[in-house]
Amino acid sequence: MDDNSARSKKGMGAGAQALAAVVLVSGLVGGMWGLRDLGDVSTDEPAPAACDGPHDARPSKRVSGAQLCTALNRRDLPALLGTPDERAETAGGSESWTKDAGGTKTVTPEATVELKTYAVKLSASYDHLRVAQSVRFLGETAEAKKVLGRPAVLYSDRTIALSFSFDGHKIGQSDSRPGGIARSLVVAKDAKDGGGSFEIALWRQDEGTPDDEALLRVAEKVLPTIPGWNAG
Repeated sequence: MDDNSARSKKGMGAGAQALAAVVLVSGLVGGMWGLRDLGDVSTDEPAPAACDGPHDARPSKRVSGAQLCTALNRRDLPALLGTPDERAETAGGSESWTKDAGGTKTVTPEATVELKTYAVKLSASYDHLRVAQSVRFLGETAEAKKVLGRPAVLYSDRTIALSFSFDGHKIGQSDSRPGGIARSLVVAKDAKDGGGSFEIALWRQDEGTPDDEALLRVAEKVLPTIPGWNAG
């Protein structure tokens, strides 16, 4: 990436480098994408990043992070984002667990694909919150919509810019500051909005303002490919 990108090298001296990254802390389905392969540098043009991990395609089960990654990391994702000459540079899925005061555990599967210009995050929520109810706490930017025949909310969120100093493969100090704007789209799991949702978040690596039309294009192509979508 260039010097204005969200992941750039700074001030190389005495063998030390600094690496910056932009991550999203989502207002509805929270999470943070970890940095991968911090010390690897190659002069060859690598192939587009591929998803890894198990791919249980049974739609009767809750979707996994690996399945979300497969749905998101499409061949035409760069074109949908309006950057057809780019490619996926990192791609992966994971699950995180939270426990409420009553001891109930909730899983949040998510996947992130990063390109030079954009990063896209896809996550699933299995709570009982209806999308129509979420409008009240997603801030002044929240806008009710219909996407693929289902209730949806479009809203803005803020990324966090992280800077890491490291020497070789050893990470040292880190620093954080407010980053750019992310645009997020929350879509109900079913047309009746009975609870639970999918969320797609889009942000620019240079902290510029992302394109809403690109976000909607991605949502309309990706969401129907998630296992179990048609059962909703």
